[in-house]
Amino acid sequence: MSILIGIIGKPNVGKSTFFSALTENPVEIADYPFTTIDSNRGVTYIRTRCPEKDIGRKCSPNFGRCSNGTRLVPVELIDVAGLVPGAHEGKGLGNKFLDDLRRADGFIQIVDSTGSLDQNGNNVGRGRVDPLSDAEFVHREIVLWLADIISDGLIRNLRKLESEGGKIEGIIYEKVSGLGIDPKDVALAVKNAGIPSNLKNWDDDVTFRVAEGIVKISKPGIIVASKGDKITKEDADRLRGRGAYVVSGDYELVLRRAAKAGLIDYFPGDTYFTVKDDAKLSPSQRDALRMVADFLKLNGGTGTQDAIEHLVYKVLRMIVVYPVEDENHWTDKNGNVLPDAILMREGSTAIDLAYKVHTDLGEKFIRAVNGRTKRVLGKDYVLVDGDVIKIVAAR
Repeated sequence: MSILIGIIGKPNVGKSTFFSALTENPVEIADYPFTTIDSNRGVTYIRTRCPEKDIGRKCSPNFGRCSNGTRLVPVELIDVAGLVPGAHEGKGLGNKFLDDLRRADGFIQIVDSTGSLDQNGNNVGRGRVDPLSDAEFVHREIVLWLADIISDGLIRNLRKLESEGGKIEGIIYEKVSGLGIDPKDVALAVKNAGIPSNLKNWDDDVTFRVAEGIVKISKPGIIVASKGDKITKEDADRLRGRGAYVVSGDYELVLRRAAKAGLIDYFPGDTYFTVKDDAKLSPSQRDALRMVADFLKLNGGTGTQDAIEHLVYKVLRMIVVYPVEDENHWTDKNGNVLPDAILMREGSTAIDLAYKVHTDLGEKFIRAVNGRTKRVLGKDYVLVDGDVIKIVAAR
């Protein structure tokens, strides 16, 4: 039920470290290009306020967990092989890279904040490359990949459209329907692309504009500058000023592993941690945690949790909704309180939620009930973040 976020970027920029920090999954991490060949999949969690505080009963999550009223909602991540110029033509591991991303809802593009890597991920010396220069070529490769999919047989389809009628967006959607793209997003992209009135004038530039529009609307993303612990505060602030999230995946890994080992108290996304009184730390461990503490104080956290939450809540515009079977006690049929927290796009309706929970609920939808107000809701009710909803369907 979670959404899928693709972690992308050229080789050797720190994608796997970022992925491992968020998922706590062990992956191969090394200082050379194409360390990742097969994609890594894992689950991370984003924070939201849990309604358990409103009902005064402890929740029982089926997935994730809840700590002091902060619910952790699952989000799936996929970390793929590095992308190089010409990937859409199969260069590097391009074909595999792009195929792995077919179902992604959005992207986090990782760039190297130290500016040490050329476009193929080779080290050319610190500060020799603009860290954000990758953004354009990576975006272009994804658009060209989608444009190639759209172009396959397109001219033949356009000729058929001229003779038999129909809608251009319908033709485009048929070609991208296997990529998790909403037909409404395709229609908007086509509308914004400046389609020639005479379809005989359709060319590669038109296809590119359509593909670019679909990517921007349907699979948006953010830029994350990795290795934030290896640059100055001034350099970090400059990158933030240009729209990037500056993070330290290494330090987030240190904190999560130390917490898992019972040495510190740390909750993902916090701007601090505390060493436990009974923690037995070596001098090197104390030094490492001191460096991490200084970074947290200077930067307001490691940035990893903030980055994923910004993408999900602000860029993808997701809200969290809680489906229940008992609207009075907010439980499922087994008495579990608020067992599921589901991410839905802003503007989703009660029937969208029904289909998200189970196809049968959507097809047999009768009504919904608001667990907070007890009001009966129709299928067109627009969901609000934090809603507790019961779906009533025909048997």
